[in-house]
Amino acid sequence: MNNFKAFQKSLTSLSDQITPFASRTFQYTKEQLGQVEDKTQLPPDYIDLEKRVDALKLVHQKMLSVTSQYAHESYDYPPNIKETFQDLGRTVSEKVSLLSAATSPAEAQAALTAPPSAKPQPKTFPHAIARASLASSQALHQQNTGAGDDPLATALEKYALAMERVGEARLAQDAEIQSHFLAGWNTTLNTNLKFAARARQNVEKARLTLDAVKARAKGTTWKLGASDRSEPHDEHELSPEAQEEIEKAEDEFVTQTEEAVSVMKNVLDTPEPLRNLAELIAAQMDYHKKAYEILSELAPVVEALQVEQEAAYRKSREGAS
Repeated sequence: MNNFKAFQKSLTSLSDQITPFASRTFQYTKEQLGQVEDKTQLPPDYIDLEKRVDALKLVHQKMLSVTSQYAHESYDYPPNIKETFQDLGRTVSEKVSLLSAATSPAEAQAALTAPPSAKPQPKTFPHAIARASLASSQALHQQNTGAGDDPLATALEKYALAMERVGEARLAQDAEIQSHFLAGWNTTLNTNLKFAARARQNVEKARLTLDAVKARAKGTTWKLGASDRSEPHDEHELSPEAQEEIEKAEDEFVTQTEEAVSVMKNVLDTPEPLRNLAELIAAQMDYHKKAYEILSELAPVVEALQVEQEAAYRKSREGAS
């Protein structure tokens, strides 16, 4: 007997859980079929908040779809480059140091193909330019059998060292953007905006429940297969129980609406997204500033080599004439 009573109690509990869901489902279906005339309307201010939250969500999705590339090291690495394991084995600065100690072409070649000392080198466009510049410099050096250094080879080696520094600055920028922009915007999208979406869902559930209770109390419950809805009863015909049920549903609707308004305002008013954007700009600015400084140091050195080579070229032409 006790087991049977427990079974009945569990069925009652299950019924209590299913009935609200079923009522909301029927109410939603009625609305989709145009069988509802007195749908409870949400306040205009609430609807405006929903539109603003939707816009904020779209902004986060659109911006993250592009800026998420900062989390991928090789986002600017040209796909047509064919670099080998040896190319990526050592940094340009390590190779230059080994090359400076080389006393023969064989030693220089060994320095270029030295086994890796750490993880493979970054696959960024500046790093790729650096590696290509150093390899080009050595190709000229190896074929230079005359006296003195080849000015183009010297310039390419200096350019390689500079571009490696630019590449390291780009990686530092990416790390800053990942931690100070991407992390924040992903949190807003996947946490704060989801809280707002859940609160809005609760409002819609409360609204559907309220309208379902009203329809049931007034005798306008929709039935599958019925050609017409039953005639609604007048407001004064509602029983005290039905009136109490409606008031309870109305209170829940108001409570959920107020909660959703609070959550949405909090999401819209937080300064975090704008602060994150400022940090994104700061990271980009710092990178471009460092790149400018590095190349500004290099430019006069290369220009001096150019002037020197042009002077030597004019002198050789004058001697030949």
